Amino acid sequence: MKWLLFSTIIILNTNILCQPPTIKDGDTYEESKEFREYWYQGKAELASYKLQQSRYGEIHDGEAVLIFVTEPFSKSKQVKKDNPSNDNDTESVLKLNFTKKFQTGIYPYSMMTSVFTPVSLEHTIKTTTTSQEWCGHTYTQLNLKGKHYDYKQFSYFESEGDEERKIETATLEDELWNMIRIDPKRLPEGTVKIIPGAMTARLTHIPQKVVEAQITLSTVTNNAFGGGKINAYSVTYPSLNRNLVIYFEKAFPHRVLGWEETYQGIGGQVLTTTGKLKKTIQLDYWNKHNKKDEQLLRLLDL
Repeated sequence: MKWLLFSTIIILNTNILCQPPTIKDGDTYEESKEFREYWYQGKAELASYKLQQSRYGEIHDGEAVLIFVTEPFSKSKQVKKDNPSNDNDTESVLKLNFTKKFQTGIYPYSMMTSVFTPVSLEHTIKTTTTSQEWCGHTYTQLNLKGKHYDYKQFSYFESEGDEERKIETATLEDELWNMIRIDPKRLPEGTVKIIPGAMTARLTHIPQKVVEAQITLSTVTNNAFGGGKINAYSVTYPSLNRNLVIYFEKAFPHRVLGWEETYQGIGGQVLTTTGKLKKTIQLDYWNKHNKKDEQLLRLLDL
């Protein structure tokens, strides 16, 4: 496949902090051979998207990047393990780093969400979201604690301030992207209790809490998102007047082809944000930190 341009790159240093686990003899993972060979080969999948982001009653051009990579994760500390071992504290997770950058008038936005989902598809262990722009920056975090998530928010807005509270355990919108990549057959459908995505909560200033959503998975033909028959995963929030559709490939590895997100912004206008896939590569990007490696961005059209 043309998008696997770096499938033959050799990892020169296997003792890098960012290094994902590689497949080893004696592993007891229950994933398919296809899954193991793709996600445990010591590379991340990087995908770039043309972003058209709703903000301040207008659509702003920008760039989004989705980075998926497996990592060994500490269940007790809820952080990536520096020295992975096969003890009872180690969980294999699929991590998503989802970034958005777009310009609003004179000042830029930079947003990022990280999601750590066990490949066993138990509840996501942790999410973090940051947003930076010239007015200031904010940070939110969710940590799984049994039957609830510990929620922390730090914000420069007076009405929000610093906040800590508990949210009952429910499906996270932010984990749906990982579930698509791990096993779309296990995606929730029907009427689902869900915690809306952190980026949109940030942009709309709507507190994150459990609400009901109507969710469907269907096969569509959409030329705007790759053409041919693809999957459309639609999440509709009646109480929020918001709808998210994630388009992805039917065949493994179920690449995300794009998304459409429609909601009422803080100015009152109902607009649709879109992301459309440009390029996908696999790369050990944590080893590509020198000036000469900047040319690799061209492969993502960034």
